[in-house]
Amino acid sequence: MTGRTTRGAARHIRKVNGMDADPEQSLDARFRAGDERSLEEVYRRWSPVVYTLALRSLADTSDAEDVTQKTFVAAWTGRESYDPAKAALATWIITIAKRRIADTHEARARVRRLQEQLERVTHPDDLVAAPSVDLAETLLVAQEIERLEPDARAVVRLAFFDDLTHQQISARLDMPVGTVKSHIRRSLTRMRTRLEAVDVAP
Repeated sequence: MTGRTTRGAARHIRKVNGMDADPEQSLDARFRAGDERSLEEVYRRWSPVVYTLALRSLADTSDAEDVTQKTFVAAWTGRESYDPAKAALATWIITIAKRRIADTHEARARVRRLQEQLERVTHPDDLVAAPSVDLAETLLVAQEIERLEPDARAVVRLAFFDDLTHQQISARLDMPVGTVKSHIRRSLTRMRTRLEAVDVAP
């Protein structure tokens, strides 16, 4: 057998065994097919890139870690929607990461707006016009108010929805001003915590 024939036979064997296949295409196909070992490889390769991208945008290690986790969970659970003919796997994953980063920025902004609205009840004696918020956000605040204890709920409703001062709430509910302030302070802290949890949920 000549050298040329030998080399040709070797190439044929490699093709039959898949040895000449593009490793990136093979990884893409295995990932889309649900091969868990491919997930490990994909995460090892591109999680540092996703984390760095998120950290640069969000400037918070916890949020960057959260985005990284959510990105790969979303990629894995949605792998059947990935089309290798349209984009490389790395490009597809980075696109998911950018959406998760945008979601986090939006959640931060929403929490800030809600907190500003809630802070109107911190010093009701100096009330100003309510910041512009949409109906969904107002309903979310109302839902959180309903979770408060009865006395606290009554106080916060009057401060938040009726724009009453501490003294006016005290007179309306026949409650000491100090108690009114305590209810508002504790309720505000509790509602902030819950609203932040709602907005960072996947």
